[in-house]
Amino acid sequence: MKLLTAALLLLFIAMCLASAEGVKCKCSRKGPKIRFSNVRKLEIKPRYPFCVEEMIIVTLWTKVRGEQQHCLNPKRQNTVRLLKWYRVWKEKGR
Repeated sequence: MKLLTAALLLLFIAMCLASAEGVKCKCSRKGPKIRFSNVRKLEIKPRYPFCVEEMIIVTLWTKVRGEQQHCLNPKRQNTVRLLKWYRVWKEKGR
């Protein structure tokens, strides 16, 4: 009986930890097309075991909406161009 209780408790703890880690995957919906000039910050998060692909989170600033964060689809051509542009821009020390 004690072994069954311990096994159930261990299973419950494992399920709780798995659901807590699932919160880290922020990119359930991909963001819109963006203008490079509005980019404030770009973060590339590695692929977690519970996420399908790596997360590319961009922080934008516009006069109308202020600061917003969006997830970008890493397979889209626009995102690939943004990553290349951002790396060159950062290397120039801006």
